[in-house]
Amino acid sequence: METTERNTERARQLFEELGGAVLDGFPNIHSQVHHTRAGTPYLKRPGVVVLAKPQTNLAGLGGFLVGFDPDLRFTEYLDDPTTLPDSSQLCKTSGQTCYMSFGPRRTTNENAAAYIERLTSAGHGSVLEHSSFNFLLYGISRSVTHELVRHRAGAAFSQVSQRYVSGAVLRFVERPEYQEDEELHMTFEERADRAAAEYEAMADLLLERQEGGASMLTADYRTDARKKVQQTARSLLPNETEAPMVFTGNVRALRHIIEMRADAHAESEIRNLALRLFLCLRTVDPILFGDYELGELPDGTYTVSTKNRKA
Repeated sequence: METTERNTERARQLFEELGGAVLDGFPNIHSQVHHTRAGTPYLKRPGVVVLAKPQTNLAGLGGFLVGFDPDLRFTEYLDDPTTLPDSSQLCKTSGQTCYMSFGPRRTTNENAAAYIERLTSAGHGSVLEHSSFNFLLYGISRSVTHELVRHRAGAAFSQVSQRYVSGAVLRFVERPEYQEDEELHMTFEERADRAAAEYEAMADLLLERQEGGASMLTADYRTDARKKVQQTARSLLPNETEAPMVFTGNVRALRHIIEMRADAHAESEIRNLALRLFLCLRTVDPILFGDYELGELPDGTYTVSTKNRKA
């Protein structure tokens, strides 16, 4: 218990240190926008916003539970005095449905953390798939999103399309390794300025060709015309280009992503993202993510690990 409380307190402190806040029950860790001397916008860290989380209608079970022998006292399940996060309640109810554990001998909500611990330690992670969370992720590069979208099972992604957005929303992401080295930082800023300028110049050149009747760029509608210019000009953009997305994952998938991407051997930029995902999830539901421990690496970055891997 002391270890759990210590982990909870450390996660809370780090959440606040990274600028985390909770608005109407939804955690977020925002990222500041910086600008090069030439005015090109870029970000140094991931931004994570919880957009949606489960809402559980426990009272709705009443019509189901009342249909059993009153001696089983199943309806007492609705009167548990301990309130859980909706995501934990949904997973716990799902597990207890498997064994019809609604009577007096059930695990009560007061012991929900131990119940979830038994499930994860035994690898029974299927009930965790019922609870899902939705996020806005930004301040992440195309390099990171190419890695993140490989986690297809239990996840959904809606990522910015460089075909449909103009250079007006073009931003870049500076890798952690560049930020503490003045020379590397300056070359990054120069590279971002150059990429933005080359993209704009290419888009203007393509637009001229399009207006001149170039066959590969012709289109019947303004939207299609703009798309043809942007889809061609985007070939100049580097992996350092920001690629915001809405990301959804069920708890089982999210636990897997955290275990893989917040590991000490994970790539540094995606580890920063996985850390922030974990801190937001731990804040909104300390039961489903209560078995994780924070570790600190020599470079000052953090890892997240659990003994209950691959639940």
